[in-house]
Amino acid sequence: MRKFIVTVNGKSYEVEIEEVKDGVTPRPSSVKPVEAPKLEEPKESPKAAPKVESSEPRPAVNIEGGTNITAPMPGTILDVNVKVGDTVKKGDVLLILEAMKMENEIMAPVDGKVVAVNVDKGVSVKPGELMVVLK
Repeated sequence: MRKFIVTVNGKSYEVEIEEVKDGVTPRPSSVKPVEAPKLEEPKESPKAAPKVESSEPRPAVNIEGGTNITAPMPGTILDVNVKVGDTVKKGDVLLILEAMKMENEIMAPVDGKVVAVNVDKGVSVKPGELMVVLK
């Protein structure tokens, strides 16, 4: 018999296991719960980055005949590189969207002029949410 401590869902168990030799089925082993060792709590908990919220929510502007750039996935806007009135070329980075701990560059799909920016730095977006409109 060999003894092991096995942890399942945060609870530790002392387990005795009999080795199988030459295909002989061993008798059932005994299992008895034991106290799990206590982990030391961190002295200081890490602080989350402060959420930046605009003073007033921006209404979503959807311009007919314009090119709508929507969020491809849920995430947080890390940076807004354009403002209304800017001229952009295809491939220019408009926004940085953090999703799943990765920074995603949202690029202009066409040449155009920025006619609406519907997001601010630090704002969370949902998939399909309108972020920028080009015309």
